Amino acid sequence: MTALCLRGITWNHSRAFPPLVAASQRYEELHPQVRINWEKRSLDDFGHLGLAELARTYDLLIIDHPMLGEVHRDGTLLDLQPRLQPSVLAEFEMDALGPCFDSYRYQSRLYALPIDAAAPAASFRADLLDHDGLQPPANWDQLIGLARSGGVCMPGFPADLFLNFLGMCITRHGMIASRDQFLDPRIAQLCLEDLHELASLMPAAIYKMNPIDIYEAMVSGDNFTYCPFAYTYNNYSRPGFAAHALLFANPVTLREGIPLRTVLGGTGIAVSAGCAHAAAAIDFCLFVAGAACQRHIYGMCGGQPASKAAWCDPLLNRVSNHFFERTMASLENACVRPRHAGYIRLQRAAGDIMTEFLQQQLTVSQALHQIERMYRNSLTSAFREEELTQ
Repeated sequence: MTALCLRGITWNHSRAFPPLVAASQRYEELHPQVRINWEKRSLDDFGHLGLAELARTYDLLIIDHPMLGEVHRDGTLLDLQPRLQPSVLAEFEMDALGPCFDSYRYQSRLYALPIDAAAPAASFRADLLDHDGLQPPANWDQLIGLARSGGVCMPGFPADLFLNFLGMCITRHGMIASRDQFLDPRIAQLCLEDLHELASLMPAAIYKMNPIDIYEAMVSGDNFTYCPFAYTYNNYSRPGFAAHALLFANPVTLREGIPLRTVLGGTGIAVSAGCAHAAAAIDFCLFVAGAACQRHIYGMCGGQPASKAAWCDPLLNRVSNHFFERTMASLENACVRPRHAGYIRLQRAAGDIMTEFLQQQLTVSQALHQIERMYRNSLTSAFREEELTQ
């Protein structure tokens, strides 16, 4: 019998690639007529490059929810809603962590099933804090105090800066996202000023670091002790994954005493609209996104499941220094990003503005004016790349 072959594309990290390969291996053992081959691309490409070209090459795509506006416009992916039984959809909704399942619904269509959940959270080297007689900060003022003593870092890649800024605005009820306005200017200014105060106490090296770079630096050397917010990677909390293990915690409260509300990340698994073997591809999606696989094969192989049952699983928590229990609140309370067709390019371009502001190349008013203009331009789905920054 000739095997039915599916090609998949994901992103390049131990949180993403090994659990998919392991799940596919088991699926092939249960379905000998199917072969699933996975390839990987960089984290930056995953977060910012469009899916139209990939969907012409791959059957299974690991995607992020802000891509759905472009997906809907271009007809890139299959709508799973009419292809799944209502009872199956209800099971996924009940087991979803926070907004993970709903984040892949757009314009009454379901474009992916969540398989990975992430949001920014705090992380720290407990051994280094203990050595210095310090405790992880609980609020913004304590965070600033710790940063003044050195050893505090955060990812400074443009998208990360923008998303952490957005989370601070959302926490203070400052995201408007109407046709004419993106942010409340008074709240946005306060958030920019707070971030500037924090970033000014960190080395310039952070502007070349994404969350993976931050975690690698924290576990391989002793220069960085604490990170207040970065998209989480449970792998770095697992003993034996690196030279030192990190502990994770929910983010600090802001100066008003409000817990920081973060912006949802994570991934979903989708099927290309051009897939020649859609039934098999959908069946694999159900397998890998199902609670049993999420708790066992996917989670135990380094994945960061989107299933609430997996996050509550005692074994997964034991092998990860209780990463899942310690950060669940940040996921349950996370905010879904805008998903209109121009958002992805807005995220990167506005992040560049954030970088210029934090490096004192723009004033607060200049930065906010440019971000607002970019937002309005992004709402025009047919805009060209150069129009975003004009």
